[in-house]
Amino acid sequence: MTDLLALAAELVAIPSVSHHEAALADHVEALLRSGAHLEVTRLEDTVVARTRLGRARRVVLAGHLDTVPAVGEAGARVEGDVVWGLGATDMKGGLAVLLDLARSVADPAVDVTYVFYACEEVARAHSGLGRLVTARPDLLEADAAVLGEPTGGVVEAGCQGTMRVVLTVGGRRAHTARPWTGVNAVHRLAPLLAALERYEPRRVVLDGCEYTEQLQAVGVEGGVAGNVVPDRAALTVNYRFAPDRDADAAAVALRSLLAGGVDLDGSDAIAVVDAAPGAPPALGHPLLAALVAATGAPPRAKVGWTDVATFAAIGVAAANFGPGDPLLAHTPDERVSRPELDHARAVLGALVGGSG
Repeated sequence: MTDLLALAAELVAIPSVSHHEAALADHVEALLRSGAHLEVTRLEDTVVARTRLGRARRVVLAGHLDTVPAVGEAGARVEGDVVWGLGATDMKGGLAVLLDLARSVADPAVDVTYVFYACEEVARAHSGLGRLVTARPDLLEADAAVLGEPTGGVVEAGCQGTMRVVLTVGGRRAHTARPWTGVNAVHRLAPLLAALERYEPRRVVLDGCEYTEQLQAVGVEGGVAGNVVPDRAALTVNYRFAPDRDADAAAVALRSLLAGGVDLDGSDAIAVVDAAPGAPPALGHPLLAALVAATGAPPRAKVGWTDVATFAAIGVAAANFGPGDPLLAHTPDERVSRPELDHARAVLGALVGGSG
């Protein structure tokens, strides 16, 4: 039987910051090719392994290889039944579980596609999963998918959409000794910031899961010189919206909320600079319902955006499930424990069924 904690530590010990996943992809590929029951394909630093048993259903189990940049020293540290290190939570613990399933379950009850992909933690343009959608969509054909993101061992359904908007406001330059002769564009951001401060999050319940929207200012830019009243300022806002809205509807709602602080008929402008739709829960799908049942716990809404949305966009029902506390992701305290790994292995093993 695989020591999942040791396997997780082995993966954590291999650095794989986004755009530098080659060494980990090589290691994962070698482990997968040792299984004669798997058909293995590699596209750049993304590795896919599939069973081809002619089962009536196919499920994708997917996880990303990359991590965010390290804070301090990288590497793995094992203390008792816990492995610490960059990526332990997000999501090399989950990768260890998927690798063990891929290698040990040779005769699953459903066909399984295992996807280990690059560049999830950076801009969507670099996503290894996105590259598969474009270059090899056949590798992602399935009835349902599970993303091994850290969820604390419960199913986190769907995901929020995300949007960044830049609000640019105009003013009129003047000397700071005579500000009444100009209009301070930076000061004109005040009512916009006040509107964000007053914002009451919208809550939406889908499939029994409550999605709470969030709206935050994430950047402010403006200023000409230390003695000049600025004639331009920009505010960047991030909107995390519930999956009952598409990107167009989210943009309309955001414009409505912030329109009172801008003059769109004058020198002001609102521009959507990027947007990614969310994904509905899809818990009515029998494979995902079985996943929930196997956890023994009620599902909850996914906070944030994940590649569940990528699968939803290609018509594959998907959910998030994996070991590790999601609140530890991207922190210096990333860790995953043996009980968390064993629980995730048992749940996903029940989902794919079979023997091995």
